[in-house]
Amino acid sequence: MRKKIIAGNWKMNMTVSETKELIGKLKDKCNTDKVDVVFIVPSIDVTTAKECLKGTNIRLGTQNFYFEDKGAFTGEISAKMILDAGAEYVIIGHSERRNIFKEDDTMINKKLIKAHESGLKPILCCGESLELRENGTYKKFIEEQIKSAFLNVSDVNAMNTVIAYEPIWAIGTGKTATSDEAEEVCKFIRDIIGKLYNDKVKDEIRIQYGGSVNSKNANELFSKEDIDGGLVGGASLKEEFIDIVNY
Repeated sequence: MRKKIIAGNWKMNMTVSETKELIGKLKDKCNTDKVDVVFIVPSIDVTTAKECLKGTNIRLGTQNFYFEDKGAFTGEISAKMILDAGAEYVIIGHSERRNIFKEDDTMINKKLIKAHESGLKPILCCGESLELRENGTYKKFIEEQIKSAFLNVSDVNAMNTVIAYEPIWAIGTGKTATSDEAEEVCKFIRDIIGKLYNDKVKDEIRIQYGGSVNSKNANELFSKEDIDGGLVGGASLKEEFIDIVNY
């Protein structure tokens, strides 16, 4: 039985002082061992968040990193820096990184490989635009995202990757894929992993749904066979996140 993982992606929100306040409101009621809970915070907040979360089961992640260990890469952070600061998860390939910052499939593959080499736990995002959804080519697009991301990634490392299916048209829009639509794509992704690897990896890899997850739809989404939790955006910045974690 796969353990659910519910991660809150804070995006570019929360100063250090705001981080203390928000975690103070959330941590006691999000502290559970029934699901894996991850706060994915801006890198500047990691050290503060780590201190605030002492004594809880809540894990920490960051939203991005670079695939080199060190060097003349102004403005970037390395996997070693993230780990040393106290985070263990990292998002890779979020649609905002792909679309705004023009990260391509080659870079995302390098990041996934580097994350595993370094001991970070990656949450790999994939998902289609509204145009691709409406013209019926979204599955082909998602398959290419998955195949390119997992190029030269071993069975063991693949199994220890979390995949987050996030349809771009449902991120921050208030629109949500129906539970059946989300399940259909998560199962499709699981089948792709089975073809790339084997049944063990297929059965054990965790696949989240992300895209306007809230306290009203979480239970129905998470009840689906192939949906192993959620990558939560806006609602993770509110006390509503407590209800999602305790769905």
